[in-house]
Amino acid sequence: MLARLAHVRNWIFDLDNTLYPARANIAGQMDARITQYIVDLLGLDWDAARTLQKKFFHEKGTTLAGLIADHGVDPHHYLAFVHDLEMDVLEHDAPLVAAIAQLPGRKLIFTNADAPYATRVLERLGLSDSFEAIHDIHATNYVPKPDPQVYRGLCDGYDLDPAESLFVEDMARNLAPAKAIGMTTVWVNNGSEQGPGPAHDFIDFTTHDLAAWLHEVMEAA
Repeated sequence: MLARLAHVRNWIFDLDNTLYPARANIAGQMDARITQYIVDLLGLDWDAARTLQKKFFHEKGTTLAGLIADHGVDPHHYLAFVHDLEMDVLEHDAPLVAAIAQLPGRKLIFTNADAPYATRVLERLGLSDSFEAIHDIHATNYVPKPDPQVYRGLCDGYDLDPAESLFVEDMARNLAPAKAIGMTTVWVNNGSEQGPGPAHDFIDFTTHDLAAWLHEVMEAA
């Protein structure tokens, strides 16, 4: 494995359900907040709002993208509402903090969330000082992963060579564009993947435990 990673100079991580376990169910909290936002915005009942939410997610990549396109929603207002979550389910993750600290080269967050929320999550995990930058949904002009243009924008914005970059994600579909531009890809297979997908031939490595996988990489160095 180490030989396959000798070229990596840039370590790029998704945030939600990647740097913490899916069982924390932050996604469940956020999902309910998004549905409530649509109920309040459009006056729909809960079931109709939920149907629209999932339609936007599957067609646009995020519910926010659909709400901006179809309803002119203010992204700052939306994100403040849906990210108003209880963080006490997240705990300091000493093994992950240590593993990321050992990685050589640059380390960045690449998320469809926003930086204020990402900062809160990283603080809870003990990772506040672990990353050079948070490339968030504002930086992509609200175009979410897996749109290929946002991966190119990430690389251009931070002068990253994709061939020297590794990207870690829990959503397998978000790894395909990364692989297409030459990144090494790691899928955190923790059950958070939504919906059926094509053959995962764009995944180089799969792990159920990110901290353990990173420690294995560094111990082999």
